[in-house]
Amino acid sequence: MPSVPAPSPPAFPVVLRRYGLAVGVCGLTAALIFPFQPALDLPNTVMLFLLAVVVVAVLAGRGAAVLASVLGVALFDFLFVPPRFSLEVSHARHLLTFVVMLVVSLVVGQLTAGLRVQATEAARRERLARALYDLARELAGAMSVPQVAEAVERFLLVREDARGRLVLPADQGPTRPFSGDDGLAVPDQVLQEVMASGNSTRLLRSGGYCCDVLPLSGSTRNRGALLVLHRADDTGLAPLLEALAALVVTALERLHFVAVAQAAQLEAVSERLRSTLLSALSHDVRTPLTALYGLADSMLTGPQPLPEEARVSAVAIRDQAFRLNGMVGNLLDMARLRSGRVELRREWQPVEEVVGASLKLLESALAGRALRLEGLGEQPLLEIDAVLMERVFCNLLENAAKYSPVESPIVLSTHDAGDLVEFRVTNGGVGFPPDRLEQVFALFERGQPEEAVAGMGLGLAICRTIVEAHGGQIRAFNPPQGGGCVAFTLPKGNPPPFEIEAAGEVQIDA
Repeated sequence: MPSVPAPSPPAFPVVLRRYGLAVGVCGLTAALIFPFQPALDLPNTVMLFLLAVVVVAVLAGRGAAVLASVLGVALFDFLFVPPRFSLEVSHARHLLTFVVMLVVSLVVGQLTAGLRVQATEAARRERLARALYDLARELAGAMSVPQVAEAVERFLLVREDARGRLVLPADQGPTRPFSGDDGLAVPDQVLQEVMASGNSTRLLRSGGYCCDVLPLSGSTRNRGALLVLHRADDTGLAPLLEALAALVVTALERLHFVAVAQAAQLEAVSERLRSTLLSALSHDVRTPLTALYGLADSMLTGPQPLPEEARVSAVAIRDQAFRLNGMVGNLLDMARLRSGRVELRREWQPVEEVVGASLKLLESALAGRALRLEGLGEQPLLEIDAVLMERVFCNLLENAAKYSPVESPIVLSTHDAGDLVEFRVTNGGVGFPPDRLEQVFALFERGQPEEAVAGMGLGLAICRTIVEAHGGQIRAFNPPQGGGCVAFTLPKGNPPPFEIEAAGEVQIDA
């Protein structure tokens, strides 16, 4: 930290006024006492001069009190001690009186001046505490970061004749731009160092000013920095700035956590509303779709063959109705899963049977595609909901077929991962966008925003919900050899032991 200049002495006119006050008070005291000289004893005169020193100490401070003490002794000797109008000391006892009077005047003056300084400091601290309390109350009611910044700037300008400014990271709120000649302009490197280290620093400015840079260190992260421009000789400002920084940090963290809580509440309400709408819409749409599919299928399987053009139209209607019915089914499943109304019907199942049932459902979607299965028979029984896990395999394999070239193979493999079993579905093609590997599992999110392949962005969201309900995790990544891969894990648990029945002997009659 750069060295701070030593406090500068008071301006010359101020010093001159203080010592002039000391001379004036002593002179006025002597002028008031002199007419009553015959009626006053010397001890009474000494007490009146001591009173004058106390008055000077209270009004003008220590230096003026010293001058008043010396001047009071001189006036006492010159005007009231024989021989008068002379500084000559005629008796030794008078010399002792002068010494005692000077010592007592100095001690009384210094004590009085010290009490004056302490009283002034106590009053300043009381005003500071009240000002900080008022600021804390104002910051507690602030609803935005700009309101916090305005309150801090106003507090410093009014209370301490200083200027302040908040500098926040870009993700926490706007800050006011700095002008080139602004004393609060701080290089970005200094700000970054202060925020990273958590230690304050001081930058010297012209005209006897300096700029303090204080970090706003919160409980979880650094919230920014507080810049304060003030006189370099104001050494009592440091505790105030520390308290001010603590108040600002508290206000900023309160605003941050309030925003996080509001966002979470809004997200929860939006999710409930979306699930409700999806469920209601899906139920209303499924009924006419079922009727449409049934009519188209009855036209194709009726006793009277249809003309070729009508048959092609009926096939298209049936296939599109079936595809749309699958989408509606996904919407219903997603609504049920997200609402928490689905209970898992766990049973110990061999994985290859669940995968086989999924492949049976995907015969048309995987027609003409090369599919390779690896390691399915090597895995133990898993306690899973077979119907829901079939949906997971169907969604992953169907996505792999839709988003990869026809000539590229699809690989479904399993691997042992300690207490977990990991499944991977890998395909060729362009893979996932590297910056959206997490977003693809959100509702209505797809790998590419402008994807030519039909879909609603529900498949991976359903897979994540089912896998996490089973106690596993799912992720997407791009293998080094290219393409895309979705991997998920399931816990092994403690499967029941197999009981192999012994083969019995068969009696054959000759």
